Amino acid sequence: MREPRPCCAPPGPGGLPVAPDPPPSAAESDLDGMIALPGGEFLMGSDDAEGFPEDGEGPVRPVRVEPFLIDACAVSNARFAAFVEATGYVTEAERIGWSYVFAGFLPSSLRRASPRPESTPWWCGVTGARWDRPEGPGSDLDGRGDHPVVHVSWNDAQAYCRWAGKRLPTEAEWEYAARGGLEQRRYPWGDELDPDGEYRCNIWRGRFPVKNTAADGYRGTAPVDAFPPNGFGLYNTSGNVWEWCADAWGSSRVIRGGSYLCHESYCNRYRVAARSANTADAASGHAGFRCALSS
Repeated sequence: MREPRPCCAPPGPGGLPVAPDPPPSAAESDLDGMIALPGGEFLMGSDDAEGFPEDGEGPVRPVRVEPFLIDACAVSNARFAAFVEATGYVTEAERIGWSYVFAGFLPSSLRRASPRPESTPWWCGVTGARWDRPEGPGSDLDGRGDHPVVHVSWNDAQAYCRWAGKRLPTEAEWEYAARGGLEQRRYPWGDELDPDGEYRCNIWRGRFPVKNTAADGYRGTAPVDAFPPNGFGLYNTSGNVWEWCADAWGSSRVIRGGSYLCHESYCNRYRVAARSANTADAASGHAGFRCALSS
């Protein structure tokens, strides 16, 4: 059995005021970029020796999902910008005035000035970090319109979904879709991480958390359609950014898929059955979401 390791995600800020009223909904759901899946019964979870039983990955059990639609890609910065422009929505990170940024992305002066959580010291709480300033003051989204939006909480994702006439996927729907029709495989493409030496996902390459070789082409987020899709046509269901799901996990909310910070030596949670959670008000530079819709 693997040594238990906590998730690489930072803790939520805590003590946030009640989320604002939902913005007005779009006239109807935009189905562009969504994939219709037939649903049915699949084997959910894993008893993989590489897994974390304390995360509730197992036991493997049959689960049935009804037909539904799901975004092929995580919601991009460009799509989230359209939502903000249409509604004037203000994210929770903007309302509290800061969010978590990976320390390696920051200049030394900002790293020194920003507090770090004791449990995950590779994160800095950066004043002014938000979805459109992902590394804090002086940063922007230039060249990243097609990258996944980050620094969005579960509450922010819910607000976007309401506006778009959609919803967050359930955890079962997310895993069913992420598997791409394969049964009990470790990744959306099979059991080997880099088949024939080909990189299939955006994760930490090197020694976590001190050196990322970026051998897969990315140190931070990658475009939402980077790397080949799975058998259902979904992109980046392993790595890139964690994705919020609808389900509660205690007082927190489930996140799935892992991120560009996941590494086999620590947070080996880019496997398709892996799961973690964070509070509904938590925001960071490696968490986003995709939408679903009942058929």
